[in-house]
Amino acid sequence: MKIQFWGATQTVTGSQHLISVNGSRILLECGLFQGRRRESYERNRNLPFDATTVDALILSHAHIDHSGNIPNLVRSGFRGPIYCTFATRDLCAAMLRDSAHILEENVAYLNKKRARRGEPLLEPIYTRADAIASLKQFVSVGYNRPIPVAPGVTCTFLDAGHILGSAIIFLEIEEQGKRIRLLFTGDLGRRDLPILRDPAPAPEADVLIIESTYGDRLHPSPDSAEARLRDLIVQTCTDGGKVVIPAFAVGRTQEIVYALHRLHLAGQIPDVPIFVDSPLAVDVTEVFRLHPECYDEELQDFIVRDRHPDPFGFDRLRYIRNVEDSKALNDLEGPAVIISASGMCEHGRVLHHLKHTLWSPRNAVLIVSWQAPNTLGRRLVEGHKKVRILGEEVPVRARVEVINGYSAHADQADLLAWARPILHRLRRIFVVHGDPKPASALAGGLEGAGAKWVAVPSEGDTFEID
Repeated sequence: MKIQFWGATQTVTGSQHLISVNGSRILLECGLFQGRRRESYERNRNLPFDATTVDALILSHAHIDHSGNIPNLVRSGFRGPIYCTFATRDLCAAMLRDSAHILEENVAYLNKKRARRGEPLLEPIYTRADAIASLKQFVSVGYNRPIPVAPGVTCTFLDAGHILGSAIIFLEIEEQGKRIRLLFTGDLGRRDLPILRDPAPAPEADVLIIESTYGDRLHPSPDSAEARLRDLIVQTCTDGGKVVIPAFAVGRTQEIVYALHRLHLAGQIPDVPIFVDSPLAVDVTEVFRLHPECYDEELQDFIVRDRHPDPFGFDRLRYIRNVEDSKALNDLEGPAVIISASGMCEHGRVLHHLKHTLWSPRNAVLIVSWQAPNTLGRRLVEGHKKVRILGEEVPVRARVEVINGYSAHADQADLLAWARPILHRLRRIFVVHGDPKPASALAGGLEGAGAKWVAVPSEGDTFEID
Protein backbone atom coordinates (compact mmCIF):
# COMPACT_ATOMS: atom_id res chain seq x y z
CA MET A 1 0.00 0.00 0.00
CA LYS A 2 1.17 3.50 -0.83
CA ILE A 3 -0.02 6.86 0.53
CA GLN A 4 0.63 10.14 -1.30
CA PHE A 5 -0.10 13.42 0.46
CA TRP A 6 -1.27 16.06 -1.99
CA GLY A 7 -3.02 18.60 0.23
CA ALA A 8 -3.47 19.86 3.79
CA THR A 9 0.24 19.19 4.35
CA GLN A 10 1.69 21.73 6.79
CA THR A 11 -1.35 23.87 6.02
CA VAL A 12 -5.04 23.66 6.86
CA THR A 13 -6.60 23.71 3.40
CA GLY A 14 -6.93 21.57 0.29
CA SER A 15 -7.17 18.14 1.95
CA GLN A 16 -6.24 15.36 -0.54
CA HIS A 17 -4.61 12.03 0.33
CA LEU A 18 -4.25 9.34 -2.33
CA ILE A 19 -4.06 5.65 -1.38
CA SER A 20 -2.90 3.01 -3.87
CA VAL A 21 -3.77 -0.55 -2.91
CA ASN A 22 -4.55 -3.79 -4.77
CA GLY A 23 -4.33 -1.99 -8.09
CA SER A 24 -6.94 0.60 -7.06
CA ARG A 25 -6.56 4.27 -6.20
CA ILE A 26 -8.69 5.71 -3.40
CA LEU A 27 -8.74 9.44 -2.75
CA LEU A 28 -9.41 10.62 0.79
CA GLU A 29 -11.13 13.98 0.26
CA CYS A 30 -10.77 16.57 -2.47
CA GLY A 31 -10.77 20.01 -0.85
CA LEU A 32 -10.15 23.47 -2.22
CA PHE A 33 -6.83 25.08 -1.38
CA GLN A 34 -7.50 28.53 0.08
CA GLY A 35 -4.82 31.21 0.04
CA ARG A 36 -3.56 33.98 -2.22
CA ARG A 37 -5.83 34.29 -5.24
CA ARG A 38 -3.38 33.45 -8.05
CA GLU A 39 -1.78 30.52 -6.22
CA SER A 40 -5.18 29.15 -5.19
CA TYR A 41 -6.50 29.33 -8.74
CA GLU A 42 -3.52 27.46 -10.21
CA ARG A 43 -3.41 24.77 -7.49
CA ASN A 44 -7.13 24.09 -7.54
CA ARG A 45 -7.52 24.16 -11.31
CA ASN A 46 -4.61 21.76 -11.94
CA LEU A 47 -5.00 18.55 -9.95
CA PRO A 48 -1.68 16.90 -8.97
CA PHE A 49 -2.84 13.50 -10.24
CA ASP A 50 -4.80 12.08 -13.16
CA ALA A 51 -8.46 12.16 -12.11
CA THR A 52 -9.35 9.39 -14.57
CA THR A 53 -7.17 6.93 -12.63
CA VAL A 54 -8.96 7.45 -9.30
CA ASP A 55 -11.40 4.62 -8.58
CA ALA A 56 -13.23 5.98 -5.52
CA LEU A 57 -13.36 9.03 -3.28
CA ILE A 58 -14.11 8.90 0.45
CA LEU A 59 -15.21 12.16 2.07
CA SER A 60 -15.04 12.81 5.82
CA HIS A 61 -17.26 15.91 5.86
CA ALA A 62 -18.66 18.79 3.83
CA HIS A 63 -16.38 21.72 4.70
CA ILE A 64 -15.04 23.28 1.50
CA ASP A 65 -11.38 22.67 2.40
CA HIS A 66 -12.28 18.96 2.34
CA SER A 67 -14.99 18.73 -0.34
CA GLY A 68 -14.73 21.89 -2.39
CA ASN A 69 -12.77 20.62 -5.40
CA ILE A 70 -14.95 17.56 -6.03
CA PRO A 71 -16.72 19.20 -9.00
CA ASN A 72 -13.34 19.85 -10.64
CA LEU A 73 -12.33 16.24 -9.98
CA VAL A 74 -15.46 15.05 -11.80
CA ARG A 75 -15.00 17.65 -14.53
CA SER A 76 -11.47 16.28 -14.99
CA GLY A 77 -12.67 12.75 -15.64
CA PHE A 78 -13.30 11.05 -12.29
CA ARG A 79 -16.22 8.64 -12.69
CA GLY A 80 -16.14 6.64 -9.47
CA PRO A 81 -18.38 6.72 -6.39
CA ILE A 82 -18.07 9.39 -3.68
CA TYR A 83 -18.72 7.78 -0.29
CA CYS A 84 -19.90 9.89 2.65
CA THR A 85 -22.60 10.05 5.33
CA PHE A 86 -26.19 11.05 4.55
CA ALA A 87 -25.87 14.47 6.19
CA THR A 88 -22.59 15.18 4.38
CA ARG A 89 -24.21 14.51 1.02
CA ASP A 90 -27.10 16.84 1.83
CA LEU A 91 -24.73 19.59 2.98
CA CYS A 92 -22.61 19.19 -0.16
CA ALA A 93 -25.72 19.62 -2.30
CA ALA A 94 -25.98 23.18 -0.96
CA MET A 95 -22.32 23.99 -0.37
CA LEU A 96 -20.83 22.90 -3.69
CA ARG A 97 -23.37 24.92 -5.64
CA ASP A 98 -22.65 27.93 -3.43
CA SER A 99 -18.90 27.44 -3.92
CA ALA A 100 -19.37 27.30 -7.68
CA HIS A 101 -21.40 30.52 -7.57
CA ILE A 102 -18.56 32.28 -5.71
CA LEU A 103 -15.92 30.93 -8.10
CA GLU A 104 -17.93 32.09 -11.12
CA GLU A 105 -18.46 35.55 -9.61
CA ASN A 106 -14.78 35.93 -8.77
CA VAL A 107 -13.71 35.01 -12.31
CA ALA A 108 -16.30 37.35 -13.83
CA TYR A 109 -14.90 40.20 -11.72
CA LEU A 110 -11.29 39.40 -12.69
CA ASN A 111 -12.19 39.01 -16.38
CA LYS A 112 -13.57 42.56 -16.51
CA LYS A 113 -10.15 43.85 -15.47
CA ARG A 114 -8.29 41.43 -17.75
CA ALA A 115 -10.43 42.40 -20.73
CA ARG A 116 -9.61 46.09 -20.22
CA ARG A 117 -5.89 45.22 -20.13
CA GLY A 118 -6.14 42.96 -23.18
CA GLU A 119 -5.17 39.87 -21.19
CA PRO A 120 -6.53 36.35 -21.82
CA LEU A 121 -9.75 35.61 -19.93
CA LEU A 122 -9.91 33.02 -17.15
CA GLU A 123 -12.31 30.14 -16.73
CA PRO A 124 -13.75 29.30 -13.30
CA ILE A 125 -12.27 26.28 -11.58
CA TYR A 126 -15.73 24.80 -12.01
CA THR A 127 -19.30 25.93 -12.60
CA ARG A 128 -22.65 25.35 -10.94
CA ALA A 129 -23.39 22.81 -13.67
CA ASP A 130 -20.24 20.91 -12.69
CA ALA A 131 -21.25 21.01 -9.02
CA ILE A 132 -24.70 19.62 -9.78
CA ALA A 133 -23.25 16.92 -12.03
CA SER A 134 -20.88 15.76 -9.29
CA LEU A 135 -23.78 15.11 -6.91
CA LYS A 136 -24.85 12.17 -9.08
CA GLN A 137 -21.78 10.23 -7.94
CA PHE A 138 -22.41 10.55 -4.19
CA VAL A 139 -23.18 7.34 -2.28
CA SER A 140 -24.57 7.90 1.22
CA VAL A 141 -23.71 5.49 4.04
CA GLY A 142 -24.80 5.47 7.68
CA TYR A 143 -22.44 5.56 10.63
CA ASN A 144 -20.98 2.22 11.81
CA ARG A 145 -22.03 0.37 8.63
CA PRO A 146 -19.02 -1.27 6.88
CA ILE A 147 -19.12 -1.01 3.10
CA PRO A 148 -16.69 -2.34 0.44
CA VAL A 149 -15.16 0.57 -1.49
CA ALA A 150 -12.46 -1.20 -3.55
CA PRO A 151 -11.04 -4.75 -3.88
CA GLY A 152 -9.87 -5.78 -0.42
CA VAL A 153 -10.89 -2.46 1.18
CA THR A 154 -13.81 -1.95 3.56
CA CYS A 155 -14.76 1.49 4.88
CA THR A 156 -16.63 2.34 8.07
CA PHE A 157 -17.69 5.86 9.05
CA LEU A 158 -17.44 6.70 12.76
CA ASP A 159 -18.88 9.89 14.24
CA ALA A 160 -16.22 12.66 14.32
CA GLY A 161 -18.35 15.19 16.22
CA HIS A 162 -16.98 18.10 14.15
CA ILE A 163 -19.90 19.27 12.01
CA LEU A 164 -23.18 17.66 11.00
CA GLY A 165 -22.40 14.35 9.29
CA SER A 166 -18.65 14.51 9.89
CA ALA A 167 -16.90 11.16 10.04
CA ILE A 168 -13.71 9.45 11.07
CA ILE A 169 -12.78 7.13 8.19
CA PHE A 170 -11.75 3.60 9.19
CA LEU A 171 -10.33 1.45 6.38
CA GLU A 172 -9.75 -2.29 6.80
CA ILE A 173 -7.41 -3.39 4.04
CA GLU A 174 -6.26 -6.83 2.90
CA GLU A 175 -3.34 -6.86 0.46
CA GLN A 176 -1.16 -9.83 -0.46
CA GLY A 177 -2.26 -11.76 2.59
CA LYS A 178 -1.57 -8.89 4.99
CA ARG A 179 -4.14 -6.90 6.95
CA ILE A 180 -3.74 -3.17 7.51
CA ARG A 181 -6.15 -0.95 9.43
CA LEU A 182 -5.95 2.72 8.47
CA LEU A 183 -7.65 5.44 10.50
CA PHE A 184 -8.19 8.97 9.18
CA THR A 185 -9.62 11.55 11.56
CA GLY A 186 -10.84 14.02 8.96
CA ASP A 187 -11.46 16.97 11.27
CA LEU A 188 -11.96 15.75 14.82
CA GLY A 189 -14.51 17.52 17.01
CA ARG A 190 -14.46 18.47 20.67
CA ARG A 191 -16.16 16.84 23.61
CA ASP A 192 -19.18 18.41 25.28
CA LEU A 193 -20.08 20.82 22.49
CA PRO A 194 -23.78 21.54 21.92
CA ILE A 195 -25.85 20.00 19.11
CA LEU A 196 -23.57 17.11 18.04
CA ARG A 197 -22.40 13.92 19.73
CA ASP A 198 -18.84 13.59 21.00
CA PRO A 199 -16.26 11.97 18.68
CA ALA A 200 -16.36 8.18 18.67
CA PRO A 201 -13.46 6.41 20.43
CA ALA A 202 -10.55 5.47 18.20
CA PRO A 203 -10.58 1.80 17.12
CA GLU A 204 -7.25 -0.01 17.13
CA ALA A 205 -5.34 0.62 13.93
CA ASP A 206 -1.93 0.25 12.30
CA VAL A 207 -1.78 3.60 10.51
CA LEU A 208 -3.23 6.93 11.65
CA ILE A 209 -3.63 10.13 9.64
CA ILE A 210 -4.52 12.82 12.17
CA GLU A 211 -5.46 16.48 11.80
CA SER A 212 -3.56 19.13 13.78
CA THR A 213 -5.39 22.44 13.22
CA TYR A 214 -5.05 23.32 16.91
CA GLY A 215 -2.22 20.94 17.74
CA ASP A 216 -0.33 23.57 19.71
CA ARG A 217 -3.04 25.16 21.87
CA LEU A 218 -5.96 24.67 24.21
CA HIS A 219 -9.49 26.04 23.78
CA PRO A 220 -11.51 27.95 26.37
CA SER A 221 -14.58 26.05 27.58
CA PRO A 222 -17.88 26.30 25.66
CA ASP A 223 -19.55 27.65 28.83
CA SER A 224 -17.14 30.58 29.02
CA ALA A 225 -17.75 31.29 25.32
CA GLU A 226 -21.51 31.51 25.88
CA ALA A 227 -21.03 33.83 28.86
CA ARG A 228 -18.90 36.19 26.74
CA LEU A 229 -21.47 36.07 23.94
CA ARG A 230 -24.18 37.07 26.43
CA ASP A 231 -22.12 39.88 27.93
CA LEU A 232 -21.20 41.37 24.56
CA ILE A 233 -24.81 41.41 23.37
CA VAL A 234 -26.07 42.92 26.61
CA GLN A 235 -23.43 45.69 26.59
CA THR A 236 -23.78 46.56 22.89
CA CYS A 237 -27.57 46.61 22.95
CA THR A 238 -27.51 48.75 26.10
CA ASP A 239 -25.35 51.20 24.14
CA GLY A 240 -27.94 51.19 21.36
CA GLY A 241 -25.65 49.42 18.90
CA LYS A 242 -25.71 46.38 16.67
CA VAL A 243 -23.70 43.17 16.98
CA VAL A 244 -22.44 41.72 13.68
CA ILE A 245 -21.25 38.12 13.84
CA PRO A 246 -19.42 36.83 10.74
CA ALA A 247 -20.07 33.10 10.92
CA PHE A 248 -19.53 30.09 8.69
CA ALA A 249 -22.85 28.89 7.29
CA VAL A 250 -22.18 25.31 8.40
CA GLY A 251 -21.90 24.58 12.09
CA ARG A 252 -20.93 27.95 13.56
CA THR A 253 -24.15 29.70 12.56
CA GLN A 254 -26.28 26.91 14.03
CA GLU A 255 -24.22 26.88 17.27
CA ILE A 256 -24.67 30.62 17.72
CA VAL A 257 -28.39 30.43 16.94
CA TYR A 258 -28.90 27.60 19.44
CA ALA A 259 -26.94 29.53 22.09
CA LEU A 260 -29.04 32.66 21.48
CA HIS A 261 -32.21 30.55 21.68
CA ARG A 262 -31.21 29.28 25.13
CA LEU A 263 -30.14 32.74 26.32
CA HIS A 264 -33.41 34.21 25.05
CA LEU A 265 -35.48 31.59 26.88
CA ALA A 266 -33.53 32.26 30.07
CA GLY A 267 -34.08 36.01 29.76
CA GLN A 268 -30.32 36.65 29.75
CA ILE A 269 -30.20 38.82 26.62
CA PRO A 270 -32.34 41.82 25.65
CA ASP A 271 -35.47 41.26 23.60
CA VAL A 272 -33.94 42.53 20.36
CA PRO A 273 -34.36 41.28 16.78
CA ILE A 274 -31.88 38.63 15.64
CA PHE A 275 -31.21 37.97 11.95
CA VAL A 276 -29.42 35.21 10.07
CA ASP A 277 -28.57 36.84 6.74
CA SER A 278 -27.12 34.18 4.46
CA PRO A 279 -28.98 32.12 1.84
CA LEU A 280 -26.49 29.28 2.34
CA ALA A 281 -26.99 29.34 6.11
CA VAL A 282 -30.75 29.15 5.53
CA ASP A 283 -30.29 26.06 3.34
CA VAL A 284 -27.80 24.46 5.73
CA THR A 285 -30.07 25.00 8.73
CA GLU A 286 -32.78 23.10 6.87
CA VAL A 287 -30.31 20.22 6.48
CA PHE A 288 -29.66 20.35 10.25
CA ARG A 289 -33.39 19.99 10.83
CA LEU A 290 -33.45 16.92 8.55
CA HIS A 291 -30.81 14.99 10.52
CA PRO A 292 -31.78 14.56 14.18
CA GLU A 293 -29.84 11.27 14.14
CA CYS A 294 -26.71 13.42 14.52
CA TYR A 295 -27.94 15.32 17.61
CA ASP A 296 -26.51 14.74 21.06
CA GLU A 297 -28.65 13.89 24.10
CA GLU A 298 -28.70 17.48 25.34
CA LEU A 299 -30.32 18.74 22.15
CA GLN A 300 -32.73 15.79 22.06
CA ASP A 301 -33.78 16.68 25.63
CA PHE A 302 -34.15 20.36 24.70
CA ILE A 303 -36.56 19.36 21.93
CA VAL A 304 -38.59 16.83 23.92
CA ARG A 305 -38.43 17.99 27.54
CA ASP A 306 -38.56 21.72 26.92
CA ARG A 307 -41.02 21.35 24.03
CA HIS A 308 -39.06 23.36 21.50
CA PRO A 309 -39.41 21.35 18.30
CA ASP A 310 -37.09 23.70 16.39
CA PRO A 311 -33.87 24.50 18.29
CA PHE A 312 -32.83 26.70 15.35
CA GLY A 313 -35.91 28.94 15.40
CA PHE A 314 -37.69 31.19 17.91
CA ASP A 315 -39.91 34.26 17.87
CA ARG A 316 -37.16 36.94 17.82
CA LEU A 317 -35.14 35.17 15.11
CA ARG A 318 -35.62 35.77 11.40
CA TYR A 319 -33.81 34.08 8.51
CA ILE A 320 -33.09 36.35 5.54
CA ARG A 321 -32.88 34.95 2.03
CA ASN A 322 -33.69 37.68 -0.51
CA VAL A 323 -31.44 40.63 -1.30
CA GLU A 324 -34.03 43.35 -0.58
CA ASP A 325 -34.53 42.19 3.01
CA SER A 326 -30.77 41.98 3.47
CA LYS A 327 -30.28 45.55 2.28
CA ALA A 328 -33.05 46.74 4.61
CA LEU A 329 -30.99 45.60 7.61
CA ASN A 330 -28.47 48.35 6.89
CA ASP A 331 -31.18 50.97 7.54
CA LEU A 332 -32.48 49.25 10.66
CA GLU A 333 -32.82 51.59 13.65
CA GLY A 334 -31.94 50.43 17.15
CA PRO A 335 -30.12 47.43 18.59
CA ALA A 336 -30.01 44.11 16.75
CA VAL A 337 -27.88 41.01 16.24
CA ILE A 338 -26.91 40.11 12.66
CA ILE A 339 -25.28 36.75 11.88
CA SER A 340 -23.97 36.63 8.33
CA ALA A 341 -21.52 34.81 6.09
CA SER A 342 -18.67 34.54 5.28
CA GLY A 343 -16.85 33.47 8.42
CA MET A 344 -13.58 35.12 7.35
CA CYS A 345 -15.30 38.27 6.00
CA GLU A 346 -13.99 37.67 2.49
CA HIS A 347 -17.24 37.71 0.51
CA GLY A 348 -20.99 37.63 0.90
CA ARG A 349 -23.48 39.85 2.67
CA VAL A 350 -21.42 40.30 5.83
CA LEU A 351 -19.23 42.77 3.90
CA HIS A 352 -22.17 45.18 3.57
CA HIS A 353 -23.05 44.83 7.25
CA LEU A 354 -19.46 45.48 8.29
CA LYS A 355 -19.28 48.52 6.03
CA HIS A 356 -22.38 49.95 7.74
CA THR A 357 -21.36 49.15 11.34
CA LEU A 358 -17.57 49.37 11.73
CA TRP A 359 -17.56 53.17 11.69
CA SER A 360 -19.52 53.54 14.95
CA PRO A 361 -18.14 52.85 18.46
CA ARG A 362 -21.67 51.87 19.58
CA ASN A 363 -21.49 48.71 17.45
CA ALA A 364 -19.56 45.48 17.92
CA VAL A 365 -18.14 42.80 15.67
CA LEU A 366 -17.82 39.36 17.18
CA ILE A 367 -15.30 36.97 15.58
CA VAL A 368 -16.14 33.37 16.48
CA SER A 369 -13.81 31.36 14.24
CA TRP A 370 -10.20 31.10 13.06
CA GLN A 371 -9.20 33.77 10.54
CA ALA A 372 -6.75 32.86 7.79
CA PRO A 373 -3.83 35.20 6.99
CA ASN A 374 -4.53 37.93 4.42
CA THR A 375 -8.28 37.95 5.08
CA LEU A 376 -10.44 40.88 6.21
CA GLY A 377 -11.33 38.91 9.33
CA ARG A 378 -7.65 38.54 10.25
CA ARG A 379 -7.08 42.28 9.77
CA LEU A 380 -9.96 43.03 12.14
CA VAL A 381 -8.54 40.60 14.72
CA GLU A 382 -5.11 42.23 14.37
CA GLY A 383 -6.59 45.61 15.25
CA HIS A 384 -6.27 47.51 11.98
CA LYS A 385 -7.75 51.00 12.32
CA LYS A 386 -8.86 51.11 8.68
CA VAL A 387 -9.86 48.28 6.36
CA ARG A 388 -10.84 48.15 2.71
CA ILE A 389 -14.36 46.82 2.08
CA LEU A 390 -15.92 46.68 -1.38
CA GLY A 391 -13.34 49.12 -2.69
CA GLU A 392 -13.69 51.69 0.10
CA GLU A 393 -11.55 52.54 3.12
CA VAL A 394 -13.68 52.08 6.25
CA PRO A 395 -12.56 53.30 9.71
CA VAL A 396 -12.74 50.67 12.44
CA ARG A 397 -14.29 52.34 15.48
CA ALA A 398 -16.57 49.47 16.49
CA ARG A 399 -15.54 47.12 19.27
CA VAL A 400 -13.98 43.94 17.83
CA GLU A 401 -14.17 40.91 20.11
CA VAL A 402 -12.84 37.38 19.55
CA ILE A 403 -14.33 34.28 21.16
CA ASN A 404 -12.31 31.12 20.49
CA GLY A 405 -14.42 28.79 22.63
CA TYR A 406 -16.76 27.96 19.75
CA SER A 407 -14.12 26.12 17.74
CA ALA A 408 -15.41 22.80 16.44
CA HIS A 409 -11.86 21.40 16.18
CA ALA A 410 -10.25 19.29 18.87
CA ASP A 411 -7.40 21.10 20.59
CA GLN A 412 -4.05 19.55 21.55
CA ALA A 413 -5.40 17.94 24.72
CA ASP A 414 -8.43 16.53 22.87
CA LEU A 415 -6.30 15.10 20.05
CA LEU A 416 -3.82 13.44 22.40
CA ALA A 417 -6.57 12.06 24.63
CA TRP A 418 -8.36 10.59 21.61
CA ALA A 419 -5.22 8.96 20.14
CA ARG A 420 -3.54 7.83 23.37
CA PRO A 421 -5.51 4.54 23.82
CA ILE A 422 -4.29 3.20 20.45
CA LEU A 423 -0.72 4.56 20.36
CA HIS A 424 0.78 1.23 21.43
CA ARG A 425 -0.57 -0.49 18.28
CA LEU A 426 0.11 2.22 15.72
CA ARG A 427 3.05 1.58 13.39
CA ARG A 428 2.80 4.88 11.49
CA ILE A 429 1.27 8.26 12.34
CA PHE A 430 1.00 11.06 9.79
CA VAL A 431 0.16 14.56 11.05
CA VAL A 432 -1.74 16.66 8.50
CA HIS A 433 -4.17 19.60 8.27
CA GLY A 434 -2.16 22.01 10.39
CA ASP A 435 0.28 24.86 9.87
CA PRO A 436 3.92 23.92 10.59
CA LYS A 437 3.93 25.04 14.22
CA PRO A 438 0.77 23.20 15.42
CA ALA A 439 1.61 20.16 13.27
CA SER A 440 5.09 19.89 14.80
CA ALA A 441 3.71 20.49 18.30
CA LEU A 442 1.19 17.68 17.95
CA ALA A 443 3.83 15.36 16.49
CA GLY A 444 6.01 16.07 19.51
CA GLY A 445 3.09 15.49 21.85
CA LEU A 446 2.34 12.13 20.24
CA GLU A 447 5.99 11.07 20.53
CA GLY A 448 6.03 12.17 24.16
CA ALA A 449 2.92 10.04 24.78
CA GLY A 450 4.66 6.94 23.41
CA ALA A 451 4.12 6.95 19.63
CA LYS A 452 6.72 4.85 17.82
CA TRP A 453 6.88 6.66 14.46
CA VAL A 454 5.46 10.08 13.58
CA ALA A 455 5.88 12.14 10.40
CA VAL A 456 4.66 15.55 9.27
CA PRO A 457 4.53 15.05 5.49
CA SER A 458 5.17 17.73 2.88
CA GLU A 459 3.13 18.11 -0.29
CA GLY A 460 3.84 15.23 -2.67
CA ASP A 461 5.51 12.98 -0.09
CA THR A 462 4.89 9.27 -0.69
CA PHE A 463 5.09 6.50 1.90
CA GLU A 464 5.04 2.73 1.44
CA ILE A 465 3.11 0.81 4.11
CA ASP A 466 3.69 -2.92 4.38
